[in-house]
Amino acid sequence: MVGFLDFSLLRDFFSLLLLQVSMWGSDSFLVISPSEPIVAMLGMDTVLPCHVSPAMSAENMELRWFRSEFSEAVYVYQDGMEQVGEQLVDFKGRAELVKDYITEGRVSVRIYSLRISDSGIYKCFFKKGSEFQEATLLLKVIGLGSGPHVFMVGPEGTGIRLTCTGKRWFPQPEVQWKDAMGEKIPSLSEVETQDDDGLFQIEASLIVRDSSKREVSCSMKNPFFGQEQVETISIPESFFPRTSPWMTAFAVTFIILGIFLGAVVFLAWKERQEKKRAQEAQTEKEKESKDKELLEKDLGRRKQLYQQDWRKAKLYADWRKEQFEAVAVTLDPDTAHHNLILSENRKQVSLMGNAPQNCDASVRQGQGESETIFSVLGQNCFTTGRHYWEIEVNIGTEVGLEPRWAVGVCSDTAERDEWFVESPEKNFWVIAYNKGVLFTHLESLSLRQHPQRIGVFLDLEDKDVSFYNMVDGSHIYSFTGITCETLRPYLSLQGAGTYVTICSASDDTENYPESSPKTHLKSRDMGVAQEANPLLPP
Repeated sequence: MVGFLDFSLLRDFFSLLLLQVSMWGSDSFLVISPSEPIVAMLGMDTVLPCHVSPAMSAENMELRWFRSEFSEAVYVYQDGMEQVGEQLVDFKGRAELVKDYITEGRVSVRIYSLRISDSGIYKCFFKKGSEFQEATLLLKVIGLGSGPHVFMVGPEGTGIRLTCTGKRWFPQPEVQWKDAMGEKIPSLSEVETQDDDGLFQIEASLIVRDSSKREVSCSMKNPFFGQEQVETISIPESFFPRTSPWMTAFAVTFIILGIFLGAVVFLAWKERQEKKRAQEAQTEKEKESKDKELLEKDLGRRKQLYQQDWRKAKLYADWRKEQFEAVAVTLDPDTAHHNLILSENRKQVSLMGNAPQNCDASVRQGQGESETIFSVLGQNCFTTGRHYWEIEVNIGTEVGLEPRWAVGVCSDTAERDEWFVESPEKNFWVIAYNKGVLFTHLESLSLRQHPQRIGVFLDLEDKDVSFYNMVDGSHIYSFTGITCETLRPYLSLQGAGTYVTICSASDDTENYPESSPKTHLKSRDMGVAQEANPLLPP
């Protein structure tokens, strides 16, 4: 089992590495197509649109629309002109490129005189140099045929047979009989055939035995387009066969006898079903009890394996906490910027309402501009051991500058005057948030959701610090190779209404899962994201 997990991790690591490398180029782009099916009428024209993102000119690109195979070309544009050599015979003279906005990367292929065979999946392919991407489109061609036509075939048994026909429909229409009150009547039979063009011919039959239902309608509706066609027929009362009195008496007696026999059979069946359900419930209960016992044993075994090698498994924050000492972090007012406000218990920090609002300091670090960072340190100093605390971030909704915050640790001797760089080179090990993006000093972090409650795991024995999303237990980021001897908790924030709270060590994280199907890992040593299969089953 462990060998299989190692192989899967290695395979996913290289797949993600190749994807990341392919997007580093300056010519990288995506091809985007409509997410919904394109619905068009038989015999009419339609367009299959695609565009590139980010917007760029596609005049010098190779553009190709094709069916399931790359060689099944619907339209090919290369070297600034149409290439008809690879085009399918069915589309010659029926397809053209709409390139009014080709300089913006938005192009379409128009198909004239749609046929039933044109329905299906298409792909648009864009190539620029060695970079290429493609997207998928779905075209649904519909045909509203003739009909329905309703006519009486003649008497049959105790009723009148009616037939409803329709021709040249696509896809197969929905047929429905109704009486004058709008009540639905099920068809006796429906026969569908397709002609050489793939269009459906429909014939539905119905026997009307109730003489009160002398007005009957037949409707045919296209399931995609929703358009419905209806025809109604009136049946004269004289057309219904007459029933003799002795036949009526026989029918009533037969019905009563049938009801009695049916009741006896139903009661016997019901008793048997109750016994069967009771037996199945007992069996299911025993199975659930056995499965629960096996799951608890397997959970204990997996937790034991995790505890034996927890340093390498950067997941399951609840199990990881057992290896760390929970500390009650309080903020040091002597280290707080004068624009910050600390709560009385020194567990919460927020920005003064009249504080100046700086621009994105993390972005300006690389530009060399000077902007003040509002920061504060924790009173706790750590030199040895493993320590853990949690921080809860509340982002303000007031109109103004985008909120920004950073959490982590720093050296007790780190320079924090006015503007400074929050990076390991300056003895800061933090993750930061700005404009909806979570990032480190080197890169943006791609997460399934932005964390609101963050766990900080400081391991001074192995010289690393890790950050976890304490809501779903997923790993956010890890710094390794920390060289400072004394570290302190670190916070900085910006933006009206934003505040950061240090959670008590006794607080329990609500809605905390025991395991998750997949946990995203990212560390400075790896440089790219990878997925780790969980130790526990989902």
